Amino acid sequence: MTSVQSTYPEGRVSLREVGLRDGLQLVKTFPSTSAKQRWVRDEYAAGVRHFEVGSFLPAKTFPQFVDVREIVGTIAALPGAHGVALVLNERGANEALASGVAEIGSVVSATEEHSQANANRSRDAAIANVKRLCELRDASAHKPIVCAAISMALGCSIAGPVDPNEVLRLVEKCFEAGVDSVGIADTVGYAGPKQVGDLTRAAVKLAGSKPICVHLHDTRGMGIANASAALDEGARILDGSLGGLGGCPFAPGATGNVVFEDLVFLCESKGFATGIDIEKLVAVRAILRGEMPNEPLYGGLARAGLPRGGIAAKAA
Repeated sequence: MTSVQSTYPEGRVSLREVGLRDGLQLVKTFPSTSAKQRWVRDEYAAGVRHFEVGSFLPAKTFPQFVDVREIVGTIAALPGAHGVALVLNERGANEALASGVAEIGSVVSATEEHSQANANRSRDAAIANVKRLCELRDASAHKPIVCAAISMALGCSIAGPVDPNEVLRLVEKCFEAGVDSVGIADTVGYAGPKQVGDLTRAAVKLAGSKPICVHLHDTRGMGIANASAALDEGARILDGSLGGLGGCPFAPGATGNVVFEDLVFLCESKGFATGIDIEKLVAVRAILRGEMPNEPLYGGLARAGLPRGGIAAKAA
């Protein structure tokens, strides 16, 4: 049985590298299985411990995730490493449970319009899907953590502005369904620090002792500023992808997730120890350049390097 308290210790910042799943969902070319395994092992050697490993989706439609079971196994073999897999239906949930992955994630859209367009189901049906996932978890042998993410939580590319109270209602419904944690996702990078901070503060208060994850995209250059606001308001799980890989089919032109390397730097500069060696982490980008030479990579740390003398906040 995987414990949410031991996986995401209260008060500590946990950074999840989502490049292997969110980062690869729209790419035209993707790394080989052996390259993905090197990606994981090299990041682990740099100090990364939380990885989104892929999705349990039909291989014909999503060939980039056909090896998700192998990646689950690679992470499970590394002491202290934690894998997260995305599922969208009961078939995927059963496959994820059989794989032994430590955490299973599902998605609920913040708006009815996006829910129908993205998953062809209502938000109520999505909540029912989450509840069924929790029932399957409870009946399983190893009982993985279950997380539900609220996509489009800070603005929807179809419906436009999103009422924060509606997001909080969905957060509450997810916890009532039995999840261990809830994610707040700015899926298309609409928000600024004030909106992210306000929603994070309210969600953290509602969650009580259960963790809130914040998943940000850098579509309009607000990713790091928004991550800082989320940290200030109590979020202790943050997502990012190596090189800023990723995107959303409902956000044309988006630059992907917040850059993981820059996210590590942000946390360290604010006094949150991550245990991650930034220079070793940046070096892992060589795998992406070799395997996906036409995919743009982003990031200030990779471009400029660490400040002379280390991270400024340590001397402050």
